Amino acid sequence: LGFLDVLGMPAVTEFNYRYRTGTQANVFIGLALDGGNAEPEQTITRLSAAGYPVTDLSHNELARLHLRHMVGGIPPQGAEERVLRFKFPERPGALGEFLRKLAGRWSISLFHYRNHGAAYARVLAGFFVEPADEADFTQFLNASGYPFTDETDNPAYRTFLSASESSDASACRPRSALNAMS
Repeated sequence: LGFLDVLGMPAVTEFNYRYRTGTQANVFIGLALDGGNAEPEQTITRLSAAGYPVTDLSHNELARLHLRHMVGGIPPQGAEERVLRFKFPERPGALGEFLRKLAGRWSISLFHYRNHGAAYARVLAGFFVEPADEADFTQFLNASGYPFTDETDNPAYRTFLSASESSDASACRPRSALNAMS
């Protein structure tokens, strides 16, 4: 929420977040900037002044073509992570509204948002939820006003983003998933 406050009001076209360790996370964000040639540098300066390290990848082909789809990784071993898909209304401030409702009660471990130009944005979000907090978390979800689907047991999440399926470091066997498109 603090990051969005510093960012200001540019249209966010893409937002990818993954918790790393302690107080660190990776954020990959796309912005629709229409304030002229100086706006990107002003945005970087504002974020840097607030203590957010910034790397401008606007013209980086690896980032634009591939990395933006691969931001993620595995949470720390033993973390109780819940992963959900949401439908967010496609309007300015929807993310901030959601974060204000969350009110810091659960840490966000993963967040992926991409503007597709529809009435609703598809969002994937992960949260660290202790077993004792499950009832309160479920109550928050039901009261949030955002339609959601729990994806915590989804095999795609379990294969590529969950610590529980990848904890066997002694065996170096490739894991794979098939996405057949017709």
